[in-house]
Amino acid sequence: MDPLNSSPSPGMKPLRRRLVAAAVLCVAAVLPGLAAAQDAAKSIVMASTTSTEQSGLFAHLLPSFKAASGIEVRVVAVGTGQALDMARRGDADVVFVHDQVAEEKFVAEGFGLKRVPVMYNDFVLVGPAADPARVKGATISEALRKVGASGAAFISRGDKSGTHAAELRLWRQAGSDLAAPGATKPAGYKECGCGMGPALNMAASTGAYVFTDRGTWLSFKNRADLAVLVEGDKALFNQYGVMVVNPAKHPHVKQAAAQAFADWVTSPAGQASIASYKVGGEQLFFPNAPR
Repeated sequence: MDPLNSSPSPGMKPLRRRLVAAAVLCVAAVLPGLAAAQDAAKSIVMASTTSTEQSGLFAHLLPSFKAASGIEVRVVAVGTGQALDMARRGDADVVFVHDQVAEEKFVAEGFGLKRVPVMYNDFVLVGPAADPARVKGATISEALRKVGASGAAFISRGDKSGTHAAELRLWRQAGSDLAAPGATKPAGYKECGCGMGPALNMAASTGAYVFTDRGTWLSFKNRADLAVLVEGDKALFNQYGVMVVNPAKHPHVKQAAAQAFADWVTSPAGQASIASYKVGGEQLFFPNAPR
């Protein structure tokens, strides 16, 4: 008798049915895991700034990238310093931030493959319309000296973000190194340790001055009597860059998908998408990726 082609005995039929049922259950158990793995492979984590998130840029930009690539970008919006620390720990695949000095250090340390400029906007000094420190129309250095000398309320993010780093750099240029150990801060200076939106809310509710990126300011609705008082100074230029996390440091990084995003956001299509984002008819970010 051919054991492969002969009909099973009556006692074998229930056993075969049980084996088939067990095999079906095993496949059913494995398939969701495979589907989840495939979904995970189609997504990346991007560590970025609160300014790009709270301005609404990513809600405008990322659906276009997903439509073009099939890759979902999961954004963790924190200050630039925290975003870079996330990437150093291997908790992100790509970084999109705005502190060139810190970004170049990140690459030099081997954590990023390459820093590529993406876009720019500018910072502004916002304050109460009554302008108690009389800073309107001044340069940013003059304005900060006046705020410090007057004792007027000033809200600093105090969170090691790109905006906070730029603010401290400008205070230093104005003659006050507030980051130095033991530095005496101006009487009205308060650090909130918070993102740009909460810092603006604090300034609006207390009548304080605050240093902000223009993109978040244009998207901010709870302005009370705040107004832009200092703008247009060359020192207020605000550049953003993108970096893929180095898989040599963290082998689990999804380099190909992260590079696909970096390539797209600096391509003509990505740059056009950035340029097309406006709030109240005003463009928030200006693409300047190298061609």
